[in-house]
Amino acid sequence: MKYWTIPVALFATAAAANENIPDQYPQSLLYSAPVEFVPGVFSAIGATAPSTYDNAGHNNNLSFVITGEGVVVVNGGGSYGLAAALHDEIRARTDEPVVLVIDENGQGHAMLGNSYWAEQGVKIIAHSDAAHEFEQTGHRQLESAQRNLQDRAEGTFVQGPTETFDDEYIVDLGDYRIEARYLGPAHSPGDVVVWLPNQELVISGDMAFHERMLPIFEHTYTADWLDTWDNEFEALNATYVIPGHGHPTNMEQVRRYTKGYLEYLRGKIGEHLDNGGDLAEAYYVDQSPYAHLDTFEELAKRNAGRVYEQMEFE
Repeated sequence: MKYWTIPVALFATAAAANENIPDQYPQSLLYSAPVEFVPGVFSAIGATAPSTYDNAGHNNNLSFVITGEGVVVVNGGGSYGLAAALHDEIRARTDEPVVLVIDENGQGHAMLGNSYWAEQGVKIIAHSDAAHEFEQTGHRQLESAQRNLQDRAEGTFVQGPTETFDDEYIVDLGDYRIEARYLGPAHSPGDVVVWLPNQELVISGDMAFHERMLPIFEHTYTADWLDTWDNEFEALNATYVIPGHGHPTNMEQVRRYTKGYLEYLRGKIGEHLDNGGDLAEAYYVDQSPYAHLDTFEELAKRNAGRVYEQMEFE
């Protein structure tokens, strides 16, 4: 088993990773500069807040691996400009070309930056369900980005992946085996994780959260997410986790704030249903143990309502 010292800077600034800080890297469209987490693996940590003009839509993590035989990028980014800004940071660290982009899901902040990478001739891969989701919603997501980001969305167009997969997509480059894996239903259609077995590190995408409250969408089935977590995600036995949002961490933290939160909320809604409670009251079940998480105010009530609607028919 390999162990590396995690840079203190990653955690020294963790308290500053909150939704009230609009931008931590003013000289770039990126919200923060990429940091090397373990040797060769970098991540530019996005804002733990909704997409805004100030954070340029960089509200998720944009990661890359310098393999010695080319760079693999995880997440296309939320706009043409964000992808270009990430590429500038990559070029500042290596002469190796970007050879592959992996989109972690079909959301705009994962795929809208494909518009830049496609122009560079880079192969872009995603799960087939994520590609379908983006095909159906990409123009709507682009319009939303243009409203929020204004001139910072300039050049962005709808570009899906150039190749899709259903179960896994594996590449071996240098000392890195990079496995894009679909583990099962989770946060959104076609969610994938990127597993680096030699580094015992998973770039989890939206499978795992810890610094901000996870959102539950209309198509997020929480019982399925928990099944995927228990049966597949835990089985990776990862030592290190770069989540979809928030600083790199470990399994204990993401377990507490993803699996733990889902189980807690389902338990509260289950009690509410057993007591004959209705949807209007469900929005106000107690979620105070998670009130310190970013985006709590935006998401807690909505999450409760959606879990009620699911569990009502389970």
